[in-house]
Amino acid sequence: MAKLTRKHKEASAKVDRNKLYSVAEASALVKEITYVKFDASVDIAVRLGVDPRKANQMVRGVVTLPHGTGKDVKVLALVTPDKEAEAKAAGAEYVGLDEYLQKIKDGWTDVDVIITMPSVMGKLGPLGRILGPRGLMPNPKTGTVTMDVAKAVEEVKAGKIDFKVDKTGIVHASIGKASFSPEKIAGNAHELIQTLIKLKPTAAKGTYIKSIHLSSTMSPGVPVDPKAV
Repeated sequence: MAKLTRKHKEASAKVDRNKLYSVAEASALVKEITYVKFDASVDIAVRLGVDPRKANQMVRGVVTLPHGTGKDVKVLALVTPDKEAEAKAAGAEYVGLDEYLQKIKDGWTDVDVIITMPSVMGKLGPLGRILGPRGLMPNPKTGTVTMDVAKAVEEVKAGKIDFKVDKTGIVHASIGKASFSPEKIAGNAHELIQTLIKLKPTAAKGTYIKSIHLSSTMSPGVPVDPKAV
């Protein structure tokens, strides 16, 4: 652990705590201070001036990252037999219905996204206590409950993610990998930030985007200037 601590201190020393970086500067610096031996995830945390306890200040949405997430997203398509072929052709790793519903009941959740059809949602209701806490419950608002199953699978594979402000007013999202170029990291970050700006609730008063930080797995956060986005 001492070795990790030393590396973390060295990484932290490269971040000027008295400076707010541009998205481009922060994206380059995150790559520079990433010290783990695997391809770390790059994350963004945006603190919003909203009260998530109030329904009219809830911020939730979807965004398609222009450069993808860098992750191999495992998709389960819970569909009727007539939709199985198109789900498989679109790239879903797991396709079916009753057998996967039973697997989930037995505790299996080894997927990243579940896509289903409106007619199937009734069967998913009893599984909410398993899927909900893991963020796997399909939702029409995020495009994961749809009749156009193939399109939904393709979008998720291409880098479509959903996000939701947490109870502390922060939106956390993974926007790429440390192996991405700074330009790709910045492009994905900019796309998410601009999407958040468009979703500003009319009930939100004062400063909307209060702070932004970019970081990678186990790296210190790099503060981004909210006024420069």
